[in-house]
Amino acid sequence: MTTTLATLLKKSGLEEEGQIPQVLGYYVITLVVGLLAAATGPTLSRLAAHTQTQLRDISLIFTVRSLGLIIGSSLGGHLYDRVAGQRLLAIALSVIAVIIILIPLVSVFWLLVVLMFFMGVAECIMDVGCNTLLLWSLKDKAAPFINGLHFCFGVGAFLSPLIVAQAILLSGDIVWAYWLFVVPILPLIFMIRRVPSPAPVVAPEEKKNHVGNGLLVSFIMLFLFLYVGAEAGYSGWIHTYIVQRNMASETTAAYLNSAFWVALTLGRLLSIPIATRLKPRDILLYDLLGCLGSMALLLLWPTSLPVFWVGSLALGLFMASIFPTTLALAERRIHITSQITGKFFIGSSLGAMGLPWLIGQLFTPLGPQVMLASVGVDLLVAFGVWAILIRLSRT
Repeated sequence: MTTTLATLLKKSGLEEEGQIPQVLGYYVITLVVGLLAAATGPTLSRLAAHTQTQLRDISLIFTVRSLGLIIGSSLGGHLYDRVAGQRLLAIALSVIAVIIILIPLVSVFWLLVVLMFFMGVAECIMDVGCNTLLLWSLKDKAAPFINGLHFCFGVGAFLSPLIVAQAILLSGDIVWAYWLFVVPILPLIFMIRRVPSPAPVVAPEEKKNHVGNGLLVSFIMLFLFLYVGAEAGYSGWIHTYIVQRNMASETTAAYLNSAFWVALTLGRLLSIPIATRLKPRDILLYDLLGCLGSMALLLLWPTSLPVFWVGSLALGLFMASIFPTTLALAERRIHITSQITGKFFIGSSLGAMGLPWLIGQLFTPLGPQVMLASVGVDLLVAFGVWAILIRLSRT
């Protein structure tokens, strides 16, 4: 892992241009975003217990957090064109640190909902910022580094369930898990302000005709809506699915959840060299076929723990490069401004809000199997949208 990233940095020439601190800062911030994104699923039942809330109702936090992500996407899309990017990242990190400290302490459901909303806002301001600022900073060198950025998200998402599982084992609760997430944030707040903010990039001549291509942007938003819905729906509910069907203990379920993120992280690492050899449209095809095959396996054996280990690993591996590859596909056809990046994240945030909420509404009345069916149908529709998207990107 470190060898691959080190080789990438060495070949890029960023050291001579003094851009390594900038890139590393975006990478660590994205790792923090991954930690937070994967924390909700393994802590869901504990948060419900803290606030004396039923599972059907606690699923509302997925919705409000994703609503915050949508607003954060829109705000970030406008603010990064007007405000120094590093300063905005530092403010968002400060807000996140306070919220993380408070979340495991609250016992009132509506207060937890409010905290989750503002966490979503700050989280997506950071996410939009890291992706946009990296593109602005590295320009034509950015493609492999975008894959590296999303690899760091996977590292954080992989570590998150492990931290939660160990915190529950050692303390019997989730308080220390959330507080440990603050550790990398505090030094980042001070470090990120010392790095200069990259300036917005003017569209090159060959891409000017594609600026504002509304139809293509809309279908990319829809595709990201479906993909992120599947990722959030599976990762957010797999822990509860395993426990509710009495397939394993809370700790084992957390490890299985983490295994999904391990595979996603490994897949994003592998996608760095793959992205230099295959076209984005081909990578997306193989990823989607692999995801559908993985879901078919899980749907055929819905109560087999060994199958869930295999299926979760396969699903994470094939999901790994979908998001960064979609951004790479968009970058080939559209000049990426912060507002367009913000629109992409609005689509993904709506997906993160919609499917997990729907699963939460159906989980108790229809049974845990509704999670697998929902994710499977979502991915099937995504495959159809991919076909339309590829056709549009060729015009």
